[in-house]
This record gives sequence, C-alpha cells and structure tokens, in this order.
Amino acid sequence: MKGVLALLALVAAVTSLENFTGQQVLRILPANEEQVNLVWELENFEDLQLDFWQEPSKPNRFIDIRVPFFTLQDVKIYLESNNIQYSIMIHDLQSLLDEEKRDMRIGRAMENARSTDTFNYATYHTFDEINNFIDNLVAENPGLVSKIQIGRSYEGRPLNVLKFSTGANRPAFWIDTGIHSREWVTQASGIWFAKKIVTDYGRDASLTATLNKLDILLEIVTNPDGYVFSQTSNRMWRKTRSPNAGSTCIGTDPNRNWDAGFGGGGSSSNPCTETYRGRAANSESEVKAIVDYVKSHGNIKGFVSIHSYSQMLLFPYGYTTTRVRDYAELNTLSRTAVNALTSLYGTAYTYGDIYTTIYQASGGTIDWTYNQGIKYSFSFELRDTGRYGFALPANQIIPTAQETWLALTKLIEHTRDNPY
Repeated sequence: MKGVLALLALVAAVTSLENFTGQQVLRILPANEEQVNLVWELENFEDLQLDFWQEPSKPNRFIDIRVPFFTLQDVKIYLESNNIQYSIMIHDLQSLLDEEKRDMRIGRAMENARSTDTFNYATYHTFDEINNFIDNLVAENPGLVSKIQIGRSYEGRPLNVLKFSTGANRPAFWIDTGIHSREWVTQASGIWFAKKIVTDYGRDASLTATLNKLDILLEIVTNPDGYVFSQTSNRMWRKTRSPNAGSTCIGTDPNRNWDAGFGGGGSSSNPCTETYRGRAANSESEVKAIVDYVKSHGNIKGFVSIHSYSQMLLFPYGYTTTRVRDYAELNTLSRTAVNALTSLYGTAYTYGDIYTTIYQASGGTIDWTYNQGIKYSFSFELRDTGRYGFALPANQIIPTAQETWLALTKLIEHTRDNPY
C-alpha cells in the first residue's frame, strides 16, 4: 500500500509541472535604439506571457525571450513587421527539460548520498538532498565546517550558510549561488565548491593559506522557495514566492530588491514581470537575512554572487554609469580571473562593470555590498551563452564548477593578500 501511495504522489508531482511543449526561445538582435524600444514594448503586453531571459539593453546586443506556443506567431509577426532580426535559439523547450529529467533520474539512481564522497556532483538535486549534503559535510569535517542559519525564507525554509573556518574572529569571503531559482547550474556548482574546499584544505597551498587567514562563507540555495517551486511546479521560475498586495502575481526578483539604486532603471514596478523589485528595498526575507548577516559580521572583505547564463564576470555598478572608485583594480582583477577560468577548457568570458557589460540593473546584490565597503564585490554569469540557457545539461555541471573555481581562487587570493 505504501508503494502505491508513493507512486501516486510521484505521478501527482510530475503532472503538476508546467509544460513547455512548443515554447521557443527567440534570440533577437535589434539594429538601433528604436528597435530596442520596440522589443521592450512587448513586455507591456501581459497576454503574450513573455519571459525575458536576456533583457533589452542597447543596439546589436542579443535579447533572448521565451515565448509560449500560443503567442509565438504573434511575436514573430511583430518582429518581422518591424524588420527586427531574430533567430530560434531553442526550438522546443520541453524537449530539453525532458532530457534534464531523464538525466536527474539516472544520476540519482547512481549515487549513494549518505556520504559526500559518494554524492553525485554531476546531476541536479532537490532542496532536501542539498540540505542532507550540507549536514553530511559538516558531520564529516567538524573542525573545519559549520552550518549557520541566517534566517528563514518567506515559506519558512532555512537559509543555511556553510562556514569554512580554522580560527575565531577572522575576516570572511562570501559566495552565494541560486538567488535566481531556475539557474540550477549555480546551486550545483555551489555544492561542488563546498566539497572542493574540504578536499583541498591541507593539500592545496593556496587554499590552506586562505583558510588560515580568511573564513569562506557559502550559501548554496539563496532562494529556497523559488528553487523548490522550480522543481515541483515551474522549471522556469526565477523569483521568490512571496505574495504581492493587490496582484495575483507572485514573487519578487531578489536581485532587484537591495538598497542600491532601488527602484531605478533595469527594475520593474509591475509584480507580474520577472524583474519586479518588490514593495521596498529588503522586503524579501531572503535578501534581508543576508543584509542583516553582513552588517552584523562587519568584516566581510569579498563578496561573490553567482548567476547564469552569459559567461561573464561583472563588478559594480549596475544602477548607474558612474564608475566605482576602484574600477581599475577590479577590472584588472577580473581579467586575471577570467584568464584563469579560460585556461582550463577554453570557455570564453567577457568582463566589466554591470551597466556597460550587460545592462542597467538597479537594486542588485553587489552594488549594495560594494556600497557597504566590500571592495571586492563580483557577480558571475556562468555557462552558457544561450544554446541551452537555463536548461544547461547536467554533464556541464562539473566542468562549469571546475573552471569557475579557478576564477574564484584568483578573487579570493587577491582579497586575502590585499587588506584594506
């Protein structure tokens, strides 16, 4: 009987997932400012139910939009009638997601998750599986790793941070992954980073020197409600899951909710958009928990927030064209980190400040941390450049994590060796 109930629960979970059959991701290339504005206008037509994967910014820069099957023809006609160039980047999103689910089933069948040594780092995992991994890692490394709960999500899930430390009252370097829930390669990379740190301490000279001087703080699932929802209901869910007064649309973009240019360009006041900034800065419990922890800690020297996709390493600012006072140093350090990343598999990254390198984005994480005095504030956009977008195949998890770790190491070493 229990087996039958379990099977029924599994079927219910599978059938409750939103289906993306026939949905396409279009890559649009506007030739001038007028065409950029015309693409932006599409966001105002809520009936089209468009999902901007890469937002409009400037001419000759790609815009990626997920388009539902029932509005696909209307969008294509709109683009063609305005002579806006586009191509089909993903022909059927559901087919990619079906492959992803098959890979996850196979990956889980192959692993023994009772130990971090037998954990499968080459597949995507549920929130509960990640928390089990965290607990196992702490239990296996009691003198090096501890778990800090910095708060709870809107739906009451723990906001867990791994602390890698060899002494008391140390300065720290923060890393978070998964603030946008659908960017699964980031959470998966965070898991790999955690294991890498405990494996290399005492063996790798650089990491050992780092942990003898700095703590490393790692929040693997920064937006747990959104992450669970992306696995159980809507694979393409990006935001938090908090309700919005006066609207049936749920969630806030947690990377537009920080008190740095809050409410400015590159964020939305419409709760139904993917970049909705929220009712006020720090309104999201997931953001407020980090804000409170950073302020109470008082000695965080480096901060990295990891996203996907686009293959970029970014630094402040995103809300203004004003260059940060440390622009030259951060730009040079970014180049060093990107070169290290590229050295492993040849993956090409661009780098620079957020505003000019990708687009304007107000209320972002690392703009706030920089304004708090954390000079070494960076954000990654991991693989790829759009072939798979947010549906990156699981066989790219480990290569992505490996190359990103090389870049992270350069950022951490520089922070360690350049006190300020």
